[in-house]
Amino acid sequence: MTETVPVALSALQHWIYCPRQCGLIHLEQAFADNIHTARGQAVHHLVDTPGYEIKSGVRVERALPVWCDRLNLIGKADLVEFHPDGSVYPVEFKHGAKRQKLHDDIQLAAQAICLEEMLNRPVPKGAIFHATSHRRREVAITPELKKLVEETAAAIRAMLTSGKLPPPVNDARCRECSLKEICQPEALAAQAKQHQQRQSLFNPEE
Repeated sequence: MTETVPVALSALQHWIYCPRQCGLIHLEQAFADNIHTARGQAVHHLVDTPGYEIKSGVRVERALPVWCDRLNLIGKADLVEFHPDGSVYPVEFKHGAKRQKLHDDIQLAAQAICLEEMLNRPVPKGAIFHATSHRRREVAITPELKKLVEETAAAIRAMLTSGKLPPPVNDARCRECSLKEICQPEALAAQAKQHQQRQSLFNPEE
Protein backbone atom coordinates (compact mmCIF):
# COMPACT_ATOMS: atom_id res chain seq x y z
CA MET A 1 0.00 0.00 0.00
CA THR A 2 1.20 3.49 -0.79
CA GLU A 3 0.36 4.62 2.77
CA THR A 4 3.29 2.52 4.03
CA VAL A 5 5.82 4.74 2.21
CA PRO A 6 7.18 7.22 4.79
CA VAL A 7 7.47 10.88 3.83
CA ALA A 8 10.20 13.09 5.31
CA LEU A 9 9.07 16.44 6.67
CA SER A 10 11.74 18.16 4.58
CA ALA A 11 10.16 16.66 1.44
CA LEU A 12 7.02 18.71 2.06
CA GLN A 13 9.00 21.94 1.88
CA HIS A 14 10.85 20.78 -1.24
CA TRP A 15 7.61 19.77 -3.00
CA ILE A 16 5.85 23.08 -2.34
CA TYR A 17 8.91 24.95 -3.64
CA CYS A 18 9.26 22.67 -6.69
CA PRO A 19 8.00 19.10 -7.17
CA ARG A 20 10.96 18.24 -9.42
CA GLN A 21 13.43 19.43 -6.76
CA CYS A 22 11.63 17.16 -4.30
CA GLY A 23 11.89 14.25 -6.72
CA LEU A 24 15.57 14.77 -7.40
CA ILE A 25 16.36 14.83 -3.66
CA HIS A 26 13.98 12.23 -2.25
CA LEU A 27 13.50 9.91 -5.22
CA GLU A 28 16.88 10.02 -6.97
CA GLN A 29 18.97 10.96 -3.89
CA ALA A 30 20.60 13.83 -5.79
CA PHE A 31 21.89 16.91 -4.00
CA ALA A 32 24.29 19.78 -4.58
CA ASP A 33 25.28 22.80 -2.53
CA ASN A 34 25.10 26.46 -3.41
CA ILE A 35 25.21 29.67 -1.37
CA HIS A 36 21.62 29.20 -0.21
CA THR A 37 22.09 25.62 1.00
CA ALA A 38 25.38 26.57 2.67
CA ARG A 39 23.66 29.36 4.58
CA GLY A 40 20.86 27.04 5.56
CA GLN A 41 23.30 24.44 6.86
CA ALA A 42 25.13 27.11 8.86
CA VAL A 43 21.88 28.16 10.50
CA HIS A 44 20.90 24.59 11.34
CA HIS A 45 24.24 23.96 13.06
CA LEU A 46 22.71 26.03 15.89
CA VAL A 47 20.03 23.40 16.49
CA ASP A 48 21.42 20.20 14.94
CA THR A 49 22.75 18.78 18.23
CA PRO A 50 20.02 17.05 20.26
CA GLY A 51 19.64 18.35 23.80
CA TYR A 52 17.56 20.56 26.03
CA GLU A 53 17.76 23.50 28.39
CA ILE A 54 15.42 25.33 30.73
CA LYS A 55 14.87 29.05 30.10
CA SER A 56 12.55 30.98 32.43
CA GLY A 57 10.63 27.81 33.16
CA VAL A 58 10.36 26.84 29.49
CA ARG A 59 11.91 23.52 28.48
CA VAL A 60 13.59 23.96 25.10
CA GLU A 61 14.30 20.76 23.12
CA ARG A 62 16.66 20.90 20.10
CA ALA A 63 16.71 18.49 17.12
CA LEU A 64 13.70 16.63 18.48
CA PRO A 65 12.66 13.53 16.44
CA VAL A 66 8.97 13.72 15.49
CA TRP A 67 6.59 11.47 13.58
CA CYS A 68 2.94 10.99 12.68
CA ASP A 69 1.71 7.42 12.25
CA ARG A 70 -1.59 8.54 10.72
CA LEU A 71 0.12 10.28 7.78
CA ASN A 72 3.37 8.28 8.01
CA LEU A 73 5.50 11.41 8.37
CA ILE A 74 8.98 11.34 9.88
CA GLY A 75 11.58 13.99 10.63
CA LYS A 76 12.81 16.28 13.35
CA ALA A 77 11.90 19.67 14.73
CA ASP A 78 14.72 22.22 15.01
CA LEU A 79 13.45 23.48 18.34
CA VAL A 80 10.35 22.84 20.45
CA GLU A 81 9.37 24.89 23.48
CA PHE A 82 7.40 23.20 26.27
CA HIS A 83 5.78 25.92 28.38
CA PRO A 84 4.67 25.61 32.02
CA ASP A 85 1.00 25.99 31.00
CA GLY A 86 1.27 22.82 28.90
CA SER A 87 1.45 24.56 25.53
CA VAL A 88 3.85 23.24 22.89
CA TYR A 89 5.50 25.64 20.43
CA PRO A 90 7.67 24.40 17.53
CA VAL A 91 10.24 26.77 16.00
CA GLU A 92 11.77 26.13 12.56
CA PHE A 93 15.10 27.85 11.76
CA LYS A 94 15.60 29.38 8.30
CA HIS A 95 18.34 31.54 6.84
CA GLY A 96 17.49 34.92 5.36
CA ALA A 97 15.39 37.86 6.44
CA LYS A 98 11.88 37.68 7.85
CA ARG A 99 9.41 36.81 5.09
CA GLN A 100 6.35 34.66 4.54
CA LYS A 101 6.97 31.55 2.46
CA LEU A 102 4.43 28.76 2.12
CA HIS A 103 7.15 26.13 1.74
CA ASP A 104 8.48 27.14 5.18
CA ASP A 105 5.03 27.21 6.78
CA ILE A 106 4.03 23.73 5.57
CA GLN A 107 7.11 22.19 7.19
CA LEU A 108 6.24 23.87 10.49
CA ALA A 109 2.62 22.73 10.19
CA ALA A 110 3.78 19.14 9.63
CA GLN A 111 5.86 19.35 12.81
CA ALA A 112 2.78 20.59 14.68
CA ILE A 113 0.70 17.67 13.35
CA CYS A 114 3.38 15.23 14.52
CA LEU A 115 3.59 16.80 17.96
CA GLU A 116 -0.19 16.78 18.34
CA GLU A 117 -0.31 13.04 17.69
CA MET A 118 2.73 12.25 19.82
CA LEU A 119 1.66 14.33 22.82
CA ASN A 120 -2.13 14.15 22.44
CA ARG A 121 -2.50 17.89 22.83
CA PRO A 122 -3.22 20.76 20.41
CA VAL A 123 -0.39 22.72 18.80
CA PRO A 124 -2.24 25.76 17.38
CA LYS A 125 0.79 27.85 16.47
CA GLY A 126 4.54 27.89 16.03
CA ALA A 127 7.17 30.17 14.55
CA ILE A 128 9.78 30.51 11.84
CA PHE A 129 13.04 31.97 13.15
CA HIS A 130 14.76 33.98 10.40
CA ALA A 131 18.47 33.97 11.14
CA THR A 132 19.51 37.06 9.15
CA SER A 133 17.01 39.36 10.84
CA HIS A 134 17.07 37.42 14.15
CA ARG A 135 13.30 37.65 14.25
CA ARG A 136 10.50 35.17 14.70
CA ARG A 137 7.43 35.09 12.47
CA GLU A 138 4.53 33.40 14.19
CA VAL A 139 2.47 30.99 12.09
CA ALA A 140 -1.06 29.87 12.91
CA ILE A 141 -1.51 26.15 12.25
CA THR A 142 -4.85 26.49 10.46
CA PRO A 143 -7.10 23.69 9.18
CA GLU A 144 -6.22 24.83 5.65
CA LEU A 145 -2.51 24.44 6.34
CA LYS A 146 -3.07 21.00 7.87
CA LYS A 147 -5.08 19.95 4.81
CA LEU A 148 -2.23 21.11 2.57
CA VAL A 149 0.17 18.93 4.59
CA GLU A 150 -2.04 15.88 3.98
CA GLU A 151 -2.50 16.59 0.26
CA THR A 152 1.21 17.26 -0.26
CA ALA A 153 2.25 14.13 1.63
CA ALA A 154 -0.11 12.10 -0.58
CA ALA A 155 1.37 13.64 -3.75
CA ILE A 156 4.92 12.94 -2.62
CA ARG A 157 4.05 9.38 -1.65
CA ALA A 158 2.49 8.81 -5.08
CA MET A 159 5.69 10.07 -6.72
CA LEU A 160 7.89 7.84 -4.57
CA THR A 161 5.68 4.84 -5.31
CA SER A 162 5.57 5.46 -9.07
CA GLY A 163 9.29 6.26 -9.32
CA LYS A 164 8.41 8.96 -11.87
CA LEU A 165 10.30 12.27 -11.66
CA PRO A 166 8.12 15.39 -12.07
CA PRO A 167 8.88 17.61 -15.09
CA PRO A 168 11.03 20.75 -14.70
CA VAL A 169 9.32 24.09 -14.10
CA ASN A 170 11.94 26.27 -15.86
CA ASP A 171 10.95 29.55 -14.19
CA ALA A 172 12.35 32.05 -11.68
CA ARG A 173 12.68 29.38 -9.00
CA CYS A 174 15.43 27.67 -10.99
CA ARG A 175 17.90 30.55 -10.58
CA GLU A 176 18.29 29.92 -6.84
CA CYS A 177 18.10 26.13 -6.94
CA SER A 178 21.29 24.22 -6.13
CA LEU A 179 20.11 21.37 -8.37
CA LYS A 180 19.85 23.46 -11.54
CA GLU A 181 22.85 21.78 -13.22
CA ILE A 182 21.50 18.32 -12.38
CA CYS A 183 17.94 19.21 -13.39
CA GLN A 184 18.82 20.98 -16.69
CA PRO A 185 15.46 22.80 -16.89
CA GLU A 186 16.34 24.92 -19.96
CA ALA A 187 17.55 21.95 -22.00
CA LEU A 188 14.54 19.83 -21.13
CA ALA A 189 12.15 22.70 -21.83
CA ALA A 190 13.81 23.20 -25.24
CA GLN A 191 13.45 19.49 -26.01
CA ALA A 192 9.78 19.58 -25.04
CA LYS A 193 9.21 22.62 -27.27
CA GLN A 194 10.92 20.92 -30.24
CA HIS A 195 8.78 17.82 -29.68
CA GLN A 196 5.61 19.92 -29.70
CA GLN A 197 6.71 21.65 -32.91
CA ARG A 198 7.34 18.30 -34.61
CA GLN A 199 3.99 17.02 -33.44
CA SER A 200 2.25 20.08 -34.88
CA LEU A 201 3.97 19.49 -38.24
CA PHE A 202 2.89 15.86 -38.46
CA ASN A 203 -0.53 16.42 -36.92
CA PRO A 204 -1.77 19.80 -38.18
CA GLU A 205 -5.10 20.98 -36.85
CA GLU A 206 -8.04 20.57 -39.11
